[in-house]
Amino acid sequence: MTTPIRRATSLRPEQFKHLILVASVTGRLPERDVMLVWLTHMTGVRVTELALLEVADVLYPSGAIKPEVYLRAAITKGCRSRNVYLTHPGCVAALEAWITIRLRRRWGLSDTDEYRGLRPNSKLVTTHKGHAFELAFKHRELAGGPKVYRACDSLQQTISRLYRQADIKLGSSQSGRRSLAAKVLAPTGDVETVQTILGHSSLDHSKPYMAVEQETVRYAFEVALA
Repeated sequence: MTTPIRRATSLRPEQFKHLILVASVTGRLPERDVMLVWLTHMTGVRVTELALLEVADVLYPSGAIKPEVYLRAAITKGCRSRNVYLTHPGCVAALEAWITIRLRRRWGLSDTDEYRGLRPNSKLVTTHKGHAFELAFKHRELAGGPKVYRACDSLQQTISRLYRQADIKLGSSQSGRRSLAAKVLAPTGDVETVQTILGHSSLDHSKPYMAVEQETVRYAFEVALA
């Protein structure tokens, strides 16, 4: 018998609010953790992409936050560049709070005033000691042969911990991508847009993110018939 695939859950609005609350009061770096939740849910960025993002990717030299962030091919899965958007007020506020902490703790400072005094090539997300998260090369056997890819297990574990503390079952960094896909698909029905946002090479890769769980259907009926 084939073991069913355990896919990350997508979050309802009240679950997302609860996750943000939990992230804001637990852990050594609540400002960073809150930012991680916002970024994964509002941009669909992958963990490895998040670990590789640099200050200059999200800030202009003037220090202003870029509303449109270009994810370079060098940091994306399959080397497929794409744009994500930092337009949600909550996401922007979370980034501002994290940058403030970075400056207060003097993590990654430069000797100029550009980028708010942060080194443009320093990683946006850091550990509780102010260091970049380490990535490892891994191997995976695929139908077309072995594939080598980069993974950031430590950041993955950091995000998964937030879901466990919030008691959200099957919650992981992929939950942000699934939640964003559901939000985009619900009002538009545009699967190609979902594919572009998630950075998938084909619609087949996007389909698992668009599967509708029975609980989601039930919730939709409750809202519609309220």
